[in-house]
Amino acid sequence: ESHFRASEEHELEAVGKKAWDNPVYNGSPSTSLKIQAIYNPKSILENPYENFEEVGDPLPYQEKQNKAVDGKTSPFLKCCFYIFRGIRGLWGTTLTENTAENRELYVKTTLRELLVYIVFLVDICLLTYGMTSSNAYYYTKVMSELFLQTSTDGRVSFQSISSMADFWVYAQGPLLDNLYWTKWYNNESLAAHGTQSYIYYENLLLGVPRMRQLKVKNNSCVVHDDFKEEISGCYDVYSEDKEERVSFGLINGTAWRYHSEEELSGSSHWGRLTTYSGGGYYIDLKLTREESAEALKVLKEKLWLDRGTRVVFIDFSVYNANINLFCILRLVVEFPATGGAIPSWQIRTVKLIRYVSAWDFFIVACEIVFCVFIFYYVVEEILELRIHKLQYFTSIWNILDVVVILLSIVAIGFHIFRTIEVNRLLGELLKHPNTYADFEFLAFWQTQYNNMNAVNLFFAWIKIFKYISFNKTMTQLSSTLARCAKDILGFAIMFFIVFFAYAQLGYLLFGTQVENFSTFVKCIFTQFRIILGDFDYNSIDNANRVLGPIYFVTYVFFVFFVLLNMFLAIINDTYSEVKEELSSQKDELQLSDILKQSYNRTLMRLKLKKERISDVQKALQNGTKELDFEDFKNSLKELGHADHEITAAFSRFDKDGNHILDEEEQQQMKHDLEAKRVALNTEIENLGKSYGDNNLDENLTYVEARNNHANKASWVSKEEFQVLLQRVLQLEQSINSIGSKIDAVVSKLDVLERNKLKRKDLLGKP
Repeated sequence: ESHFRASEEHELEAVGKKAWDNPVYNGSPSTSLKIQAIYNPKSILENPYENFEEVGDPLPYQEKQNKAVDGKTSPFLKCCFYIFRGIRGLWGTTLTENTAENRELYVKTTLRELLVYIVFLVDICLLTYGMTSSNAYYYTKVMSELFLQTSTDGRVSFQSISSMADFWVYAQGPLLDNLYWTKWYNNESLAAHGTQSYIYYENLLLGVPRMRQLKVKNNSCVVHDDFKEEISGCYDVYSEDKEERVSFGLINGTAWRYHSEEELSGSSHWGRLTTYSGGGYYIDLKLTREESAEALKVLKEKLWLDRGTRVVFIDFSVYNANINLFCILRLVVEFPATGGAIPSWQIRTVKLIRYVSAWDFFIVACEIVFCVFIFYYVVEEILELRIHKLQYFTSIWNILDVVVILLSIVAIGFHIFRTIEVNRLLGELLKHPNTYADFEFLAFWQTQYNNMNAVNLFFAWIKIFKYISFNKTMTQLSSTLARCAKDILGFAIMFFIVFFAYAQLGYLLFGTQVENFSTFVKCIFTQFRIILGDFDYNSIDNANRVLGPIYFVTYVFFVFFVLLNMFLAIINDTYSEVKEELSSQKDELQLSDILKQSYNRTLMRLKLKKERISDVQKALQNGTKELDFEDFKNSLKELGHADHEITAAFSRFDKDGNHILDEEEQQQMKHDLEAKRVALNTEIENLGKSYGDNNLDENLTYVEARNNHANKASWVSKEEFQVLLQRVLQLEQSINSIGSKIDAVVSKLDVLERNKLKRKDLLGKP
């Protein structure tokens, strides 16, 4: 029996779940057929067909085919064909390639997708962090301390405003002092800067500040009949339909006439109490402190603020050229219908001018790469959607892909809009420096843009799980959540019934006295904080000394000790089941197997890996006339060989099937092994010469040495070869499919048996 036939039989006998494409044919010319064969990388007898297509003489049908192609196809068309095939290969994914029956192709495709996606993730991280600055926090901190906490001569600060009188004290004192910096710390004049104000000597005040108020109509609410004689007017809480739009007071300026949101190009504001429109009565302050102080004095004397006033906005913007950041400030004082004042603020530090420093121009390059990636992924998703139709949206990962792409496209569009709008606003400001610089709208959308990019980056990181899910260890999280989803949903209904019942109870018991329970929404978040251990028990106890402790103790017991631990028990039990099932499953081809295979091949070519043939020869060197199978098996298992490999090698030479190799059978095995060793040594020597001469085409490979004694007339025709090839491929696919189904059935039977045993143990049955 020839060595070629024996090796083929051995490969078929040694086939296991880790079989994959034979790397023998990976180097074949593009015009030849790609052959897939059963191959086990741990085969005791090395593949005799290795380097098959590196032989000096090509097969007869290959010569004819190559000549036909070269004769019929021009170099230009061949080049276009290769370019088109290469471009098409760029969008090869697990959804566009047929990876269902080829585990190795699935792993390799997933690995390629992962490497490309890592580059995209690095790029989007650079873009996202390039929009921010480490100085932004300190810039915000400096501005907030200056305008919110500073008071002049011990007077009122913004945060301590509690009435209209306090508001006027702050507006005419600390506000003007902080807005207009006209002197150095040694009282020398800043005349060199003209009329412009440089806050902290570094931050340019853009244009002039604007003060705006919103009012409600008189008699917008109903006074009870018993109090009509004592109470002359009624001003309801703010709502847009009850907003006052009639001119009042002096009537001869913008401060006394109403302007709509469209006239002011304003936008609504979400305050502490309600949402306010972008219209109202406004006044733009002046370029100097003296003129602004005079304007505020007139407003105070003419009673600009009255019982109908519900909110006052103070808007202004500053720019720091040292760090290229804008700071847009909005100071808000709400005057509720209860009386008093509630101060709040909104400080947005944003980077509106993008391209200044060298780092900014590096970000430009990243933006170009980002646009290329988005185009790449758009085409990829279109191809997948065209193949799978609506079935495409059944996967959560595909939906996540679409979300990331849509958010990225919106981000690109807003980036273009923001650049154009900033240039327009700065151009108008330079033409009219004494007008209000309205950056509020742009700052708002820049903040939303940053928030959108933050969410997009979060989804981009989560998407990594899509590419590492081929490893069963990485699927434990998703498998656990998917399996316990129904149990968690049913439990969540019970949990939130109890949770909302306690939230309603807390709102009614403590809502009038404790801020954390003042609204139903605040009650919900307060109860989540109690679960995490963040609570103020004294405020609950002071609000209701009887029901407060009862509420707290029962809530902690039922929600924290009972319901929360039931929730954790559901997840823990499901995780244990998933982990047990995964441990019982047979290992499929993993990424580590691909890497190990490449590593082992490299070591073989560098002669750093011991030949397996010597291991078999050692097992034969016992000097006995008869070799028992068990001794042969034990000797090779100590050297790290698998049982099925040992059995296949032994059975090939055990002609009589008595599990004992007699002297003649041992001599036959030694003869074949020695021949194999000589051929391998010849190949290794030739490989060494090829590395030295850097010319692989001149080497004498093992196959070439064997073919020197072969008869070329014994080669099969191309048609016969294709028929045999198709039959082998069909047989391989059928065997793989049947094996996978059998493994799935066995796994399910094991799970059912374990569950049956668990139920018997719980019922106390033997």
